[in-house]
Amino acid sequence: MQIVHTLADLRRALKPAALRAFVPTMGNLHQGHLELMQMARQEVDKRAPTGGMTVASIFVNRLQFGPNEDFDTYPRTLENDCALLEANGCDVVFAPSEKDLYPDPQVFKVHPPAELADILEGAFRPGFFVGVSTVVHKLFNIVQPDLAVFGKKDYQQLMVIRRMVQQMALPIEIIGGETRRAEDGLALSSRNGYLSAEERTEAVQLSMALKALAAAARAGNATGHLDVAAAEAAAMDALRQRGWAPDYITLRRQHDLSPVTSPCAEPLVVLGAAKLGKTRLIDNLEV
Repeated sequence: MQIVHTLADLRRALKPAALRAFVPTMGNLHQGHLELMQMARQEVDKRAPTGGMTVASIFVNRLQFGPNEDFDTYPRTLENDCALLEANGCDVVFAPSEKDLYPDPQVFKVHPPAELADILEGAFRPGFFVGVSTVVHKLFNIVQPDLAVFGKKDYQQLMVIRRMVQQMALPIEIIGGETRRAEDGLALSSRNGYLSAEERTEAVQLSMALKALAAAARAGNATGHLDVAAAEAAAMDALRQRGWAPDYITLRRQHDLSPVTSPCAEPLVVLGAAKLGKTRLIDNLEV
């Protein structure tokens, strides 16, 4: 496995590749990231068994952090990340510095549509999806992948990236990997490391709240009587009573994340974000 830091070195490393599969990350990798890497490896081996290459990027992107968020304290674990990637089928790791990726101030930015990017996560983290879209588009330009793998845990992010690829006519197939969970059901996240032992035990309650809302949605759709607002409020209140500070627990349509107000036969998804102590966690479940 090669580890490169500059755009020129990355392009030299990838030049022989007949097919490129890309997994962008911010590092501090967990099993969920590694399963995305394994998916990329499997796709390369299937589509281009000779000459295909897998690429992972490790870059903590300042553009997607708000002024009071954890950019400075976000864990940087490059050596361990590279060892894990190598063990899971990665051919090239691209780990640029800020100066490598942003040699000049990034004044050209990608602004996704407000109806998709200014709701849910975008409402609570203004500018987040501008930062995500800008860095992902730039990484796509640099890596020039044939396919890229993203986790469904960041459900709204995956939708924004799919829409960007479609709108910009980028020749990239976007593959979504299922959310990896701990045995108790907590979605794996790099920020889980911020939790104290007591908080880690409590953290599973977020997925429990989503399961309760999903069950209410299924039951309501089956009977034809679904009070979405009441079901969402009940899920939020259940967390508040346990000391959480929820931002949202909500039922949405999968295809565009628009609200649901009554029984709905379309594929649905429940999404949630809540703060436990100082740690903000997100999760989702398809219904």
